[in-house]
Amino acid sequence: MRAGRLVALILLAAAPPAMGRVAPFVVTGDAIPAPLDGMAGDAARGAAVVRNRETANCLICHSIPDPRERFMGDIGPPLAGVGARLTRGQIRLRLVDPTLVNPAAVMPAYHRVAGLVRVDERYRGQPVLTAQEIEDVVAYLATLRD
Repeated sequence: MRAGRLVALILLAAAPPAMGRVAPFVVTGDAIPAPLDGMAGDAARGAAVVRNRETANCLICHSIPDPRERFMGDIGPPLAGVGARLTRGQIRLRLVDPTLVNPAAVMPAYHRVAGLVRVDERYRGQPVLTAQEIEDVVAYLATLRD
């Protein structure tokens, strides 16, 4: 990644939006190595976020290794084994803004507010997931190792 883009990204992430707040972060390679706002994630809370079909809605595109969960998607890669394939930092970057890894990604940026289009006025300037929720999802996905 070019240094100029990295600096712009850090400044953009640190700028307080009109409503809500996006945690500042530093991208190193294809990862955000440090937890957002230095927060520790909780895997149980992360599992609840992943399963929540009203906020993150991860299961519309992904499947998880839980046969009790019904109607999971197959557009995105299965999340089984993601903790063995990716580091926590790589998972974090893909949640915060997957277009930084793949500019053509269809997965939404869950912790970015700038440059989005067609956002309902009630939600403008607010990330889909808070820094804590991102860290909780990272903690949960890191447990999916098989």
